Amino acid sequence: MLSAIKISSVKAWARNLKRDSVALYLASRDPRVPWYAKALAIAIAAYALSPIDLIPDFIPVLGYLDDLILLPLGIWLAISLVPDEVMAECRAKAGAVLQRPISRAGMIAIVVLWIAGALALVWAAFRYWPR
Repeated sequence: MLSAIKISSVKAWARNLKRDSVALYLASRDPRVPWYAKALAIAIAAYALSPIDLIPDFIPVLGYLDDLILLPLGIWLAISLVPDEVMAECRAKAGAVLQRPISRAGMIAIVVLWIAGALALVWAAFRYWPR
């Protein structure tokens, strides 16, 4: 029972973290947000997406501590620098963005089109390339 409560609270925390990450992206594009909050949000996003970490991920346990501690702290700090009314608006927009349905059929269609295009390019290269 206790572990089910812990798991559900961790899942809720992760959902809120994901929503807040999208909300920070939206807030960084808002003109009402100060430049230093925008700069911090960009730096956090760059660190999250960068292949370079303070502690490399291949080090057992310690490698993921920077991702589990530094990123949430950075997101929290950036959120605290964004005006409350702007953050509330951005959270609402982020919640709506994350609630949009995902079209698997659309994804499959796009992948099929890319594969067909790549095959057509290979076919044209072999057919028309001088030997």
